Amino acid sequence: MQVEKRVSRRPLEQELVSRGVRMTRQRRLLVEIIQSAAGHLDAIALWQRAKEQDPTLNKVTVYRTLGMLKKHGLVDELDLMHLEGGKHYYEAKTTRDHIHLACTKCGRIQEFESSLFEKLKGQIERERQFRIKVVRVEAGGLCDRCQG
Repeated sequence: MQVEKRVSRRPLEQELVSRGVRMTRQRRLLVEIIQSAAGHLDAIALWQRAKEQDPTLNKVTVYRTLGMLKKHGLVDELDLMHLEGGKHYYEAKTTRDHIHLACTKCGRIQEFESSLFEKLKGQIERERQFRIKVVRVEAGGLCDRCQG
């Protein structure tokens, strides 16, 4: 899945260490792959990339690591408009929430962040007395390359 990332990401390994999570060799490898990925990865793609560096790594370790990262709020799980079926994709949590723009023609994913989005979240919290913990927003349409 082609992704254009322009948002800043949290340093996952530092976050985990600061929370007292033991960093095994395999966990460190998975975290490095997620952190440096140019695109959003599903669990199988993450496992395949990791196996290139550590053939002993199994899928269970991948799923457990993803679960641990989600539990700590360090990765987001996305469906990205289900452009590739029912897959779930993972990305390191960003320092600011953003919107995923999914091109329904070519599959390109762009990330968009805006101060207006931050203001909207604040308005929701104030007007509904609702504490937002997780935001996932996706818009489907045609990217600049596929229009016309």
